[in-house]
Amino acid sequence: MEKVFVVYWSQTGNTQAMAEAIGEGIAAAGKESVVTEVGNISAAELKNEKVFALGCPAMGAEVLEEMEMEPFVEEVEGIAKGKTIALFGSYGWGDGQWMRDWEERMIAAGAVVLNGEGLICQEIPDDGALEECREIGKQLAGM
Repeated sequence: MEKVFVVYWSQTGNTQAMAEAIGEGIAAAGKESVVTEVGNISAAELKNEKVFALGCPAMGAEVLEEMEMEPFVEEVEGIAKGKTIALFGSYGWGDGQWMRDWEERMIAAGAVVLNGEGLICQEIPDDGALEECREIGKQLAGM
């Protein structure tokens, strides 16, 4: 069965809930979802994948988490060309600048950001946000 990776970093569980919902969508569409924390995978493992999802909440002054996710994303930039990447994450303040910056980075690295933008939700994802995550999973599985 073809796998679709969903790699995330989560501090409070909000982005993890989004990742798990994306995984549910992938499974519902008939592919195997591999939902994993960023510390359990290397960017090299995504090198041959044509689609995958990356998730991280906004941290500090609207940046990616700096100890694990930022170095991982830097590595992904080196393999992103020609890939479709779904970006997602939750935030508690601000207006989503961290996601816009992340989208720009992936596009500059040659990737296509699924739907042209990342999926964000404020704080705990509600039922609507989780359904959007499942839909993203279905889209990834269909590619």
